[in-house]
Amino acid sequence: MTKRNKIYRRRRRAITPQGAFIVAVIVMVVLVAAMLKTWGRDNTSGPTVDPTTDLTYIPTVKGINGRELQYTGFKVNFNPELHIPNYVVWTLTDSTLNGPYSRKNAKFQADTDVEGSASPDDYRRSGFDRGHMAPAADMKWSPEAMTDCHYMTNICPQDNKLNTGAWSTVENMCRRWAERYGRLIIVCGPVVTDYMTRHIGRNDVAVPERFFKVVIAPDAKKPKGIGFLMPNSYIEGGAQQSVVSIDQIEAITGYDFFSSLPDEIETEIERQASLQDWQRGK
Repeated sequence: MTKRNKIYRRRRRAITPQGAFIVAVIVMVVLVAAMLKTWGRDNTSGPTVDPTTDLTYIPTVKGINGRELQYTGFKVNFNPELHIPNYVVWTLTDSTLNGPYSRKNAKFQADTDVEGSASPDDYRRSGFDRGHMAPAADMKWSPEAMTDCHYMTNICPQDNKLNTGAWSTVENMCRRWAERYGRLIIVCGPVVTDYMTRHIGRNDVAVPERFFKVVIAPDAKKPKGIGFLMPNSYIEGGAQQSVVSIDQIEAITGYDFFSSLPDEIETEIERQASLQDWQRGK
């Protein structure tokens, strides 16, 4: 027998039935882990949402391409064509305002489980910030939430003057309101019904012309609601100048927010547009 044949026989004997079984088990574990990870992202495969009781439920809008994703602490309706979220929704309470997990070590990253996810590289030298929709400062209560909010599926191109200006001001106000009024339900995102002419990066990430945010305090002594509509630029006069009613946001975006509320409460809070009322603590 030649030396070459001896080597070939040794290699064949190295793959025993037991070894083949172990390899098969490892492959199965990897596949199951990948499936579970994707299942956790995709809300269409997850637990059924009850639209009659879930205040974070938003009915689908015809003509808007969106995939529901569930992350730790927030939900995203992601648009794979625009490579940005249609909207992001989360609950903020006084118990989730503080925590030891800062954004210091968190990194922006593509969500490789989601088709159409942008890359951090798309934003480099673009002139736009990587603007969080669900903010990192609301996710300090959980290391998973802090990691998840840095996925690019939660990010939009924002003008720095907006991101660090009126947008940041409203985020800080919401944290004070959660301490004052209890649970807040917050929805925000780009106005995807606008015609977007600007794109950045190799993935052609759409640059929004405007952003919205709607906030309700359903457990306050007097339930409250407010909306904000902001251009993707500096806002003269700040957050105060961007205040609108939730009804106005619904008319612009096509979304029906907070439809699980009793009709009389929904009607009342969605017509409100008073920042002073929130600031006075009524």
